Amino acid sequence: MASTSSFAPPKLSDFILTERLGSGTYATVYKAYRKGNSREVVAVKVVGKKTLNKASTENLLTEIEILKTVRHPHIVQLKDFQWDAENIYLILEWCSGGDLSCFIRSRRILPESVTRRFLQQIACALQFLHERNISHLDLKPQNILLSGSILKLADFGFAQYMSPWDEQSVLRGSPLYMAPEMVCRRQYDSRVDLWSVGVILYEALFGRAPFASKSYAELEEKIRSNQPIELPPGARVSKDCRDLLLRLLERNPDARITFAEFFTHPFVDMEHMPTAESIVKAKKLVLQAVQKDQEGERSAALSLYCSALEHFVPAIYYETNCQRKEALRQKVRQYVSRAEELKALVASDNRLSFEQARTSRDILREMSKDQPRLLAALEMASTAIAKEESGSDDLEALDMYQQCLGELLLGLAGRQIHFFRYIISYSDFYRCWLLSHFTGS
Repeated sequence: MASTSSFAPPKLSDFILTERLGSGTYATVYKAYRKGNSREVVAVKVVGKKTLNKASTENLLTEIEILKTVRHPHIVQLKDFQWDAENIYLILEWCSGGDLSCFIRSRRILPESVTRRFLQQIACALQFLHERNISHLDLKPQNILLSGSILKLADFGFAQYMSPWDEQSVLRGSPLYMAPEMVCRRQYDSRVDLWSVGVILYEALFGRAPFASKSYAELEEKIRSNQPIELPPGARVSKDCRDLLLRLLERNPDARITFAEFFTHPFVDMEHMPTAESIVKAKKLVLQAVQKDQEGERSAALSLYCSALEHFVPAIYYETNCQRKEALRQKVRQYVSRAEELKALVASDNRLSFEQARTSRDILREMSKDQPRLLAALEMASTAIAKEESGSDDLEALDMYQQCLGELLLGLAGRQIHFFRYIISYSDFYRCWLLSHFTGS
């Protein structure tokens, strides 16, 4: 069925193998076309039987078994496998964008927003594998392929079925991305994949791996060191991104972030990964926003529009159909436009409440000269308003508003009921301030 030579690619009955895409110890990967009218493009991984020893044969069989059973949008699909006297052939899904390593090198560093979208897709694939007790054990940018803006995990040659309590000691993967417990030849488990994700994230953001070295000896020395990982001087990343990086790159696997914590981390934000379910949820949120908008409940409508956009905006980046992508863009523009209008209206309402709060403060000052409790409340209100105006400490201002309202309620107890309109004025301002703070107006 096939023949090989050192100069020409093997020949398969159903495929025409063309350019060589890459090679390793046991395999060479070619771009290929299916014969016939479809001319489907695939990648063919050719494994020479003579190169296989017992361990590599077991790895290959496990790779085929895993890829035969998994179907996921962020994992390269195994379409078929064949063999002859000389080789074993894995017919794989074609990814036209090359690998993540080339993508990073061509741009030197990736913006945090792009890195986050890529990380979401890696996390989505890892969650799928983790639920099935599958560990990749060789995660690195070279094994993550791009198909348009979609990432796909590839090369499951070292992958293993590993329950959370299973441990291994066999050295697997690429040294630059290996977890310290693996490099130090200690017992390790599936948590080594989380370390590798941390190295990939670091490299995408800063253009190099945290242990970039000139030799393996230097690399091993850095990995074996007990020094905590530090970000490059002047690194500009968000608080959530920094937190995730340092928790992934924790040398002690027992202190490292867990899979459950990783999947729910705010920087990964898998809740807003575009799926059929999330788009349905976004549409429901928009319908609720429109209803609140029509009823004149501006703050509630604004909050609902913002929640819907958190689902709609990421969907644009993952949509591959041009017509659906443009339709999504138009919807997002429409909702953003209305959200901006509502934001301005809510801000106007907040300013009005703020002025009412000022008036209440002045009137209460006169009536509380002989009331220590009311005087204390007014001092808190004055300080809170000053902090709000300067923006120096939002949390402290929030706490002072709460204390102020408590003191006013106690101080005015037993007085004429009309005095409580001042409390209501502060309460309205406090409520509007919360909404303003939450929605960013």
